[in-house]
Amino acid sequence: MSAIPAEKKTSLFKGVNRVRVSDFVIAFIILLLSLTCIIPFIHIAAKSISSNTAVLSKQVLLWPKGLNFEAYVSIFRDGQLTHSMIYTIWMTFLFTVIGMIITILAAYPLARRELKGRTVIAFIIMFTMYFSAGLIPEYLLYKDYKLLNTMWVLVLPLSFSPYNMLIMRSFIRSTIPDSLYEAANLDGADHFQILVRIVIPLSKPILATLALFYAVGRWNAYADAKYYITTKALQPLQYLLSNMVLNSGQDAVSLSEAAAAESTPEVLQAAVVMFATLPIMMVYPFVQKYFVQGTMIGAVKG
Repeated sequence: MSAIPAEKKTSLFKGVNRVRVSDFVIAFIILLLSLTCIIPFIHIAAKSISSNTAVLSKQVLLWPKGLNFEAYVSIFRDGQLTHSMIYTIWMTFLFTVIGMIITILAAYPLARRELKGRTVIAFIIMFTMYFSAGLIPEYLLYKDYKLLNTMWVLVLPLSFSPYNMLIMRSFIRSTIPDSLYEAANLDGADHFQILVRIVIPLSKPILATLALFYAVGRWNAYADAKYYITTKALQPLQYLLSNMVLNSGQDAVSLSEAAAAESTPEVLQAAVVMFATLPIMMVYPFVQKYFVQGTMIGAVKG
């Protein structure tokens, strides 16, 4: 066998030499942080399909014992949770669409140099991120506008996010060159045509990122429903799940007695957590690529 030349040996080990101890430390820390997110999720998933006896005796860790799907059957048998799931999906969709439209229409003009006073307007919008009137004035305002106990009280107030708008504005300013605007103006395009035909097609990464921010934020929120909603039919899924967790030591679970007869509250809670997580898990893989691109671009360039 012929010996490997010294130059080839150097090229083979060149990549290995670049790996430092700090790289292993960073990878180990990232692994630990990932496990703190993954392990609780696997534990809840295992509990949701385990037998009542195994869960009550604390035998379930990361693998189900006594395979049992009665908790999921109880969820679909109970009308309140299935109605709340459909209602929350529809509400989240409306919230995301309205939020994205407002964000785009606010970010585009603030990103254009021709707009006079754009710095002052941006400061006024950013000011609302740090100071607010408080809960009681908000409640009185929504009451005057007759938004209480309606779906719109969960959609309209938070549909505009100054933080998301600033990210969108920074993306447009740093990504789309002025030469494209000038070329479009020479071709006779107005601002609406520039927005629809140039800005939006070139902003897919940040649009997917912000849409995910809006959707996940609305999907996980439940505090506003606690303050402004008393009608059961208008309560989102996360609010029902919150009530189940708070009432975990009692028999007052969100499910009806007939539906919950086969499962203990702890197993039902785990099943409802998985039930509430599924829609986001189904959506995220389709926007993951754009989400990573948009996050990196928005973080690096301001």
